[in-house]
Parts: sequence; structure tokens; C-alpha cells
Amino acid sequence: MPYVMVQIPKTPAPASLAPRSVPTSADVARLAGVSRATVSYVLNNTGAVRISEATRRRVHEAARELGYVPHAAARSLRAGHSRMVLMPAPAFPVGPLYSRFLTELQWALGRLDYTVVQYGTAGPHDDDAARAWAELRPVAVLVPGSGLGPRGVELLKRSGARAVVTLAPEAVEGAHALLMDHEAVGHCAGRHLYDRGHRRIGVVVPAEGGLEVFSAPRLHGVRRAAAGTDATVTELPLAYDERDAARLAARWPSLGLDAVFAYNDEYAMLLMRALQDAGLDIPRDAAVIGADDLMLGRLLRPRLSTVHLELPSGRDLAALVDRAVHDPGAAPELHTVLGARVVHRESS
Repeated sequence: MPYVMVQIPKTPAPASLAPRSVPTSADVARLAGVSRATVSYVLNNTGAVRISEATRRRVHEAARELGYVPHAAARSLRAGHSRMVLMPAPAFPVGPLYSRFLTELQWALGRLDYTVVQYGTAGPHDDDAARAWAELRPVAVLVPGSGLGPRGVELLKRSGARAVVTLAPEAVEGAHALLMDHEAVGHCAGRHLYDRGHRRIGVVVPAEGGLEVFSAPRLHGVRRAAAGTDATVTELPLAYDERDAARLAARWPSLGLDAVFAYNDEYAMLLMRALQDAGLDIPRDAAVIGADDLMLGRLLRPRLSTVHLELPSGRDLAALVDRAVHDPGAAPELHTVLGARVVHRESS
């Protein structure tokens, strides 16, 4: 039996599903009634060319109407570098204080026309991680915490990064550094407790991984405050868990402690609640002080004493990044940025 070929006409796709052409800067220029150069000047925030506000407004309105977005790679080729600032995700749990700082920093970098990308690496920020960051060709890298070494800094710079900035207790050769003096936090807390008459001081050391870069210097700061005095300092490992806090509270009478620096406000609130549930009075049986000066600490009863931390301004750090991008050969800047002062309340 012979085969019969039957051609079935194709049904055209609905207009909503049909592929649309990508709008170009030429389309924006035609709609706004300006040249393509003017579109480029306006959308790339070029300050070297004077353009009236009315023209800028027309260009932005045309771009919004067409759904036009500048091509980042093309802009990078013209500029000779990208505008991407890479921020690897911290390898430690991020609290409210640090989150606010990151939000301000991202806003400030955006105002300077940088695109901020958070890179979700797990584990320490070492030189192997730097290789993964370099693949994205960022113009700057902001590294929270320790782990990045001079080799990683050099690798990033050879890959086109004009600025590498670390936020850690120690500087790294070749990188700009914001030095976070967490020992001063512990020293403030320890000195406060000693001056209030406490001599048997416990220091909470979080059991969670990644926090030792902060907890170790804070513990050392309390020990430094107690050095040469009649005070003793006892290390208290504690997981951020109600059951673990309850176990520590049950052991409290046998520990013989009369005060505790609880690492930060979150651990302080956890332990304070557990101590109260165990029938201890705060501060008579155990004076408690945290760090970070969170709003929740002021809502507790008794109100939580704390160490108020002064983190660097997001605007200042954004300005440092911008300086380094424009002058990559400048000597690395080192700034000690973590200020600390005690806020005394009823818990201590």
C-alpha cells in the first residue's frame, strides 16, 4: 500500500509565547530622541559629559518602557574592568549586627555604581576558594573572616581584581584590611565584671564551628583583664541550644562562678533564661553581660548589660573599595575599626 504524505500546517504560537527581540541601546536612543552615545553616557553614569536632567529623564524613561538593561560584559570591556564586587558568604553564623552592616555596605556600593554579588562558598575562605572567586573576574573582593593568604590575594589580583579587602583580626599581605579587635570586646566585658566586684568569671565559648575567630580573642581579652588580679576565668563551652543551656545552668552551683561574659547578646539571652529557669537570680547569683547591644537585650528583665560594638561604616568601606579600584597600585590601607564600650544595665 503506498504511503501518502500529509503536511499538517503549524499553528502559530500565541503572541505572548513568541520570542521577542532583545531591546538595544539604539532602540532606547530612537525612543528618547537622542544619540546612542548619550544613552551610554546616561546609563553608565558618566560624569565627564554634561547632560541635562530632562535628557537623562527621557533616556531612563525610554529604557524602562523598552525593558532595556545595559550589558554588563560589554560595559566591562569598554571600561577595561568589571563593576562587580564579590562578597563571599561568611563561613560563620551571621548575627543581626553584621547583617545590618552588610546591608549598608551593599547600598553604598550600589550608589557608586558597583554590582554586589554574594558568593555562597561553604567552609573556610582559603586560597582554594580564591580560585573560584577569581573565575568570576570581580573588580574587588571583600573577604569576611580569616583564611585568605597572600597567595590567594596575588591570584585574585592577577585575575583582574583591583582591590582585595579583608575584615578579620589580622592583616594579609597585599590586601587592604579592616582589623576587627575582638580581644578588646572581651577585655571591656572582663574589666566591667571585675570593677563590679566579681572575681569568679565564666566566659561562654560557642560550640558552633566558625566562631572561634571571634570567641578565642574575646576569651583572651577577659583573661588579660583578669591578669595580675585575684580573679579567675573559666571557659564555658556552650551550643546555641536550649537543652545545652539548661545543662550548663544545672551545673552552675558546682562551678562556683559569680559572673559570666556570654560571648554575645544572643548567647547571653539563652543562658540567662536557662539560669532563671533553674531558679537562679540575675544578677545576685550570676551577673551576665553580652555583646552587640541588640534591642532584644533591652526588653529582657532584668535588662541585659552588653558591650556596644562600633562596626565600620558601610559608606567608608565602599569609599575604600572605590579608591582602590581607581588606584590599584596604592599601598594597602590598614584600619582598626571595631570600637567597644560597656553599656551597664541591671543584669550585671
